[in-house]
Amino acid sequence: MDGTKQLVTEAILDNLEIPECSPPWKSTTVVKVADLGCAVGPTTFSQVQNIVDAVELKCRNAGGLLMNSQIPEFQVFFNDQTSNDFNTLFASLPPNRRYHAAGVPGSFHSRLFPNSSLHIVYSFAALHWLSAMPKEMEDRSSPSWNKGRIYHLNAADEFIEAFSSQHQQDMARFLDARSQEVVEGGLMILFFPGRPDGALPSQFISNVLLYLLGSCLLDMANKGKVSQEKVDSFNLPMYIMSSEELKEAINRNGCFSLLKFESLFDSAESRPRSTAEERALQVRSVMERLIKEHFGDEILDELFDSYPKKVEQEDSLIQSMKTTLFFAVLRRKTSN
Repeated sequence: MDGTKQLVTEAILDNLEIPECSPPWKSTTVVKVADLGCAVGPTTFSQVQNIVDAVELKCRNAGGLLMNSQIPEFQVFFNDQTSNDFNTLFASLPPNRRYHAAGVPGSFHSRLFPNSSLHIVYSFAALHWLSAMPKEMEDRSSPSWNKGRIYHLNAADEFIEAFSSQHQQDMARFLDARSQEVVEGGLMILFFPGRPDGALPSQFISNVLLYLLGSCLLDMANKGKVSQEKVDSFNLPMYIMSSEELKEAINRNGCFSLLKFESLFDSAESRPRSTAEERALQVRSVMERLIKEHFGDEILDELFDSYPKKVEQEDSLIQSMKTTLFFAVLRRKTSN
């Protein structure tokens, strides 16, 4: 997280081009920030505070030594799906925060804010979620039908193409909505799981962990604990894009300049060792709602009792694997 904090600070100091960060300031000056896919914290609060600190530093650098009363005010919008636990989020708000907070429920694949109302859009580990499952997933006779799998690791080419097409549509909608909401010179700062060009899906921890989760569900189906049909019809609405797919989406939209792009690799040597139980808890925190909606909550405890055992069996393989996070800074173009 410290590494991403520095990247965000540098992105704002080097690239934010809005009048609100230059003197003279008015008492009514407000910098508006949106965190898209915020979940319930506490990570979102540290990320937002870092953004506020960076904008304040940029203002001080622009105007010399300023009184606190001259620094712009901040309005922060926390966005996530309507199913997000906003009560927990707002109950955990830092008491001494230097911003006004508001919740904005709804999908970030559509409009959420008025025209030209946001100065900074931030999103961490959310852009891989699809707005909906591809329609091909509903047809059991389709080559895209993903029998016996919950994700696209080792899936048929037709399945992967269906998810790629859905993601392309979602990115077009995401960028179109933000192009209307972000002010000219404003920034989008995005961190999201990425797929390096040419990399095999089996090389990444997240794909293997999801494959093992699907294996546990198949075991339960073989024991008669859940129906095979339920397992076959369950797919995770996720797609990990490549750098080229991101760049193509930005070019098609035409309203943003890609100022910076980096692949942040997390190797086994650079991260703390996690136990199988810790990995299982992480996966459960993200996937539990989707599993509950499809299978009901009665299978959850048994599923996540067996899951750490599967993860433990593959511990040496998992520990040796890597994760990849893409970092992108986009600036809203000015009108000619």
